[in-house]
Amino acid sequence: MVNTPERRIVETTMEARQAEPEPSVLKLLIASLGLAAVTLTVIWMFFFRA
Repeated sequence: MVNTPERRIVETTMEARQAEPEPSVLKLLIASLGLAAVTLTVIWMFFFRA
């Protein structure tokens, strides 16, 4: 990472593409969406029984 005279950070393409290797964000998204679906299903069944 290099700072230019304008104090702008310049990164190489390799540095810019580096990210977390494991898909923990995807796992968190799937788990939270699943929990939201289960919660809404329980609320729907409790309040709107036919």
